Amino acid sequence: MAAPVETMNPSTEVLETAVTSVFQPGKLAVELISVDHNTDPTPPIPVLIAAPKDSGTYPVAMLLHGFCLQNHFYEQVLKHIASFGFIMVAPQFHISILGMAKGDTEDISAAAQVTDWLAKGLPSVLPKGVEPNLSKLALAGHSRGGHTAFSLALGHGKTNLNFSALIGLDPVAGQGKFLQISPKILTYEPSSFDIAMPVLVIGTGLGEEKRNILFPPCAPKDVNHKEFYLECKPPCYYFVTKDYGHLDMLDDDAPKFMTCMCKDGKNCKDMMRRSVAGIMVAFLKAVLSGDDGDLSVILKDPGLAPTTLDPVEHRLA
Repeated sequence: MAAPVETMNPSTEVLETAVTSVFQPGKLAVELISVDHNTDPTPPIPVLIAAPKDSGTYPVAMLLHGFCLQNHFYEQVLKHIASFGFIMVAPQFHISILGMAKGDTEDISAAAQVTDWLAKGLPSVLPKGVEPNLSKLALAGHSRGGHTAFSLALGHGKTNLNFSALIGLDPVAGQGKFLQISPKILTYEPSSFDIAMPVLVIGTGLGEEKRNILFPPCAPKDVNHKEFYLECKPPCYYFVTKDYGHLDMLDDDAPKFMTCMCKDGKNCKDMMRRSVAGIMVAFLKAVLSGDDGDLSVILKDPGLAPTTLDPVEHRLA
């Protein structure tokens, strides 16, 4: 008798194929657009946009960069997400080495102003036939930009538009529990954030570790992704890229004098970028487009991601 042929449930196969695809670039061609003082209306600060070239109406997500970083360090992540049908907007904050001591008020205000600029300014700079759907607007931030994003979502900056989703990419709120930057948003009470939208937090396993004795951890304990996730209310989602560091999601050509300050992983940075971007795509599809298939499968089988995700958690109620 011939041995039985092992078959896979067709629906499972379709789902796993679909979810694997979010970790590779999508099918849409993407255009990068730098917007500064040469447009009318002029944005309050420069912005970098990654938008699909194909005509259509797309949800919008704004990504706030980390401390002393540049928005163009995130081009690969921005293009990856945009290729799935999202318009990505990355403001460029004014860089000051004194920014950590001064607090986050200036960047929160600038992020709010860029948000309001989207309504009139964004349609005028997009490729022909491409329209933004600002009723489906997400806010994301990396490192200190994560603190900026959460602060804006908590009402520390006022906007005329409403956000539908919030993402923290290895967010950092200061140098320690008693050294939070202003505004001090962490309360150390579970589910204390007054944020009425779904939240995704992606952390790094090596962010808490020192690069060497000269530099402190880039994402210190008590003010990093773990605490941000604990203070979120459901629905919230949590993924940690176990073997990667705080700046490993940046493009390979990001200056070494910046990336050398943080502990980094020893594996391919492209795998990290695709993991972060893929999880973001799955979350944005679920929240902004009502398609939760990819997110559900990643939660069920995190091993489908290019990197090791551990822990993986979520709270729906």
